[in-house]
Amino acid sequence: MTAPDTMHIARIETEIGRLNIDYWYDVDRHEGRSAHEFYTEDGVFTTSIRSRTGRDAIAAFYRGRQDGRVRTARHVIANLRVQVHDAGHASADWILLLYAADGAPVLPSESAIMIADVHDVCVRGEDDRWRYASRTIVPVFKSSTPTTG
Repeated sequence: MTAPDTMHIARIETEIGRLNIDYWYDVDRHEGRSAHEFYTEDGVFTTSIRSRTGRDAIAAFYRGRQDGRVRTARHVIANLRVQVHDAGHASADWILLLYAADGAPVLPSESAIMIADVHDVCVRGEDDRWRYASRTIVPVFKSSTPTTG
């Protein structure tokens, strides 16, 4: 593959940013019902607690969060840095600020329960959609409030 030009790189950076925004929107607003579709068939999702490999395992994780309790979360993305490797491969490093608590809004405002470095490996599929081949969340700061990862 030939190296993408500057405009193509900018477009890929925007597409990867949008992928990230759409993923966390699904997780925060729809309990991650479609989150597994953002991964390749054999994608790996590593949280602060453990790894899950494959769409089925990732879907099971998010189904497990739909256990009837009300959990409110917002995953805030900061300092997204995308590295375009070629037209079909990119990686991204960014910071995740996680605000989460059991209960329905409006909840008391507290500090983030976790601040983490995240590394994504992204591939463009034959359907022209970007997906995660892997996502690794590495906590840098954690509060005493447990995460569900």
